Amino acid sequence: MRERQAAQQARRAREFQAFVAGAAGRLLHAATLLTGERPDANPRARTLLTRALAATYASWDRMRGEDPYDRTRTHVAVHYARGAWWRYRGHGGLLARLSPLERLVLVLRLYEGVAEEQTAALLGLPPERVRAVSARAVATVLHPPRGPAPAVPALGEAAPS
Repeated sequence: MRERQAAQQARRAREFQAFVAGAAGRLLHAATLLTGERPDANPRARTLLTRALAATYASWDRMRGEDPYDRTRTHVAVHYARGAWWRYRGHGGLLARLSPLERLVLVLRLYEGVAEEQTAALLGLPPERVRAVSARAVATVLHPPRGPAPAVPALGEAAPS
């Protein structure tokens, strides 16, 4: 009996290690996009991914044909939405101008390729709201707000140096 349990635990550990080896890079990149950290310095994203992987491992035997990548991505999104990362703005970059909800929707929809209806169900929002948030986020990324125009000297004045 103990040998059988030990063999099952070893198989479970090998399966999970293979999953992590194949999926952790992409999931870490998604978590890094969400937290707004630099790829070379991303402790919040690593913590977010570690929590999601721990939750996936805890339910590994109960998944019964469910895709572990989808399950882990869902955990990343839920932990981000409910956690302290929501208030963290990051270090600039393209997504820094987005609200946390816009960033989450944009990463799920465009980077991860999650369907609009699935994103809506995951976040508990109507599909129309997800569509509007996504459109606003894309518009913000594609057309960033411009700062004030540089001062142009009047005729006869010297240019500022």
